[in-house]
This record gives sequence, structure tokens and C-alpha cells, in this order.
Amino acid sequence: MLKTVSRHISGYFRIASRLLVAAGFCSCLTGCPSLPVEGVNTLGMEFVYVPAGSFPMGCGESDDSCLYDEKPRHLVTISQPFYLGKYEVTQAQWATVMGTQPNAFKGDNLPMENVSWNEAQEFIRRLNALESTDKYRLPTEGEWEYAARAGTMTKFSFDAAYAGQYAWFWDNSGNTTHPVGEKLPNPLGLHDMHGNVWEWVEDWYADDWYARLLAASPPNPLRGTKSPLKDEKGFSMDPSGPPEGTFRVLRGGGWSNDLRYLRSAHRHGYPPDARRSNVGFRVLMSATRRGLKKLEKAKEAATDVVKDAPAQARPPGMEPPASAPSPDMPQIRMPEIKAPEIKMPEMPKIEVPEIQLPPVKLKLPF
Repeated sequence: MLKTVSRHISGYFRIASRLLVAAGFCSCLTGCPSLPVEGVNTLGMEFVYVPAGSFPMGCGESDDSCLYDEKPRHLVTISQPFYLGKYEVTQAQWATVMGTQPNAFKGDNLPMENVSWNEAQEFIRRLNALESTDKYRLPTEGEWEYAARAGTMTKFSFDAAYAGQYAWFWDNSGNTTHPVGEKLPNPLGLHDMHGNVWEWVEDWYADDWYARLLAASPPNPLRGTKSPLKDEKGFSMDPSGPPEGTFRVLRGGGWSNDLRYLRSAHRHGYPPDARRSNVGFRVLMSATRRGLKKLEKAKEAATDVVKDAPAQARPPGMEPPASAPSPDMPQIRMPEIKAPEIKMPEMPKIEVPEIQLPPVKLKLPF
């Protein structure tokens, strides 16, 4: 009975969070601008407003599924709001912009897949040209995780016991993709952030990137020093990944993966010219011109600062893998580097009294 009550309460919190975002109630660093909560572009692509804010990025101590490249957990600031695609890019949207259909599965409302990072960038270039703008791009890895978590610090943005209501993965996909938006959204209103297809993001992949970010020195106002990678509180500012690399980052997991690969913190490196039938993407739309400039500054900061950051020690003879593993296969990881872990304060436990509720019949939307 207690579990049933907790599930009802969890549902109420999800509804309340959507109402608070819709009402403009959010924890913003620069105030909440008067912008629509959702929008649609000329192609019919729907976007959800994501406010600026800060969050703990990466895998925490409470997660027993942590992998080497997901640690250490570190505090990140997303300084500008943005709009993120409510759904993954569909096959119909791809065909309208690109005029091709390289996808393995067929269906206008299925997520586009079997496209490389390079091809996703070409789609975005053409989309920008169609609207005579430069506001569309892939999200950075930090922006993606910030939006996927939607204020949560757990493995998923939902209770893992109800994963089947929120995500398509190995246990329920039937070895195929499914139309976007069939599963329940996360608290921000974004669908399929976990599962269906992996999603390309902007960043280069480095297995020790989080450790390198944590090692970068924060600014010291007393000495007049500045750090373009961190603010005065030591939060990583708008991280955009290493300045160069071999692989690009994939996020979110796909229809062919076990549930553990769908965790909010999970990251994967894959060649930017490679295609797979479980890899797609979603588009970010900048909410302000300043947001575009911030991304360029972050990339310049990574180039200038990371090359001087102290390297993390590795055990003798242990080097990163020479090639990227398949998203379908378990990944071989480096031994864990002992880096300082940020302790998040424990939230007080709320005891919920047992309540006798009348049976309720619900018709789920799938």
C-alpha cells in the first residue's frame, strides 16, 4: 500500500513540476526570461523551453552502475536557457530537409537513425539555411544531461520500477524503434530522453574529461585570476567537451540496450562518421543570441585551459581503448581514477502514512 501511495505522490510531483515550469517558476542564474514554454518551427518540429541553472553532472556514489568515464560527479552551470527538441528528429523531418532515407526502419514518425554525427551536422546546417538563421545545433553533453535529469539526481528521471512506461529498451522494444512520444515524458516534458535511439551531442569524447574539468582551477578574485571553465563557486561553466578527439559523444541509450545504458549519467564514444540503426539525434534551438556566443567562448576556453590542466595519473601500462566499442556491447572501461567525490547532502526522508485508497482504473497512453 505504501508503494502505491508513493507512486501517486510521485505522479503529483511530476505534474506540479510541469505546472511550475509552465508558470515560469524556475531556478535561474540570470532570472527567468519571458519566453514560451514550448514552440514549433517552420518544419513542425516541437521544442521545449529549458531554463538556465546548475546541477551535479555525472554518476554519484549512490549509483552502483557507475562506469569510469562517468566520474567524478561535478557541479555544472548552464548559464543560458535554451529550447530542446521535444522528440528525437523523425524520419519525415529528415526527408523534408535532406531528401534521403538511409534509415533501417521505415515510418514517418519513427526516430531518424542510421545517421552519423557528420550527417546530423549537415541536417542542422540545412535547417538553419531554410530559416536563414544559426540558432539550431546539437546540444552539448552538459546541456543534454541537464535536460535529461530535469532536476533529478537519480539513475533515471523516473522510478526505475516503471521504466517500461518511460522508455523503449531491450526488454520491451521488440528489436525495433518506435514512434516518438509514445512513452511518458520526463518532468520537463521531453520524450525518449532515455531509450528508443542513442542521441548524438556536440562534444568530443574523452574518458577522463570529468577528472580534467574537476582539476581545472577556479578563478581567484583576490589574485585577479580568471578561469573560463569555472565560476567563482567552482562550478564548471557551460562545458562543451575537449577541444579535439577521435570519437563524438552519444547519450541516452537505445532500443537494443539493457536498462543500465539508459542512465542519465551514461556516456559513450563513437566515430563521427559511423552509422547504426540505434543511433539518432535531437536538435537544440538557442533561446538567445547570447547563448550562441557562450558556446563559442566555452570551446575556446577548453582549448586554452585543458591543455594546461594537470593530467590524472594512470596505473602503469593502462591506456584508453584504441577504438570505440559498439553501443550494443558492454564497454570495457579503464580502472577508476580516485578523484574527489562531491558529497551531496542527504534529503530528509518523509514518512507517508498508510492510506486506504479506492481502486482506480487508468488507461495508459500506450
